[in-house]
Amino acid sequence: MAEKQYDILETMHGCFQTTFSKKHLARKPWEPENPNHIKSNIPGTIVEVCVKEGQQVKAGDILIVFKAMKMNNNIRAAKDGKVLKIDVKAGDNVPNHTVMIEME
Repeated sequence: MAEKQYDILETMHGCFQTTFSKKHLARKPWEPENPNHIKSNIPGTIVEVCVKEGQQVKAGDILIVFKAMKMNNNIRAAKDGKVLKIDVKAGDNVPNHTVMIEME
């Protein structure tokens, strides 16, 4: 019988010896989200884009009015910065986790 090959799994609780399945080895590696991308958290519709590309914004300024679950939601800037690119326009149906605005 063939000897099992063990790999090291690193977690915040320590390192462990384990065997990984083929599905685990073929998965897309996790990457942290870009904090400069404003993404949709749920599917919805863009009601209004309140900024323009190149515009300076301050924390708390409204960037987009986003309609989801029959409610209009104001998407606000989390920090001061400059709008680099707007990837949506009014009337667009936006799926979950879509980049709507890229900040500097």
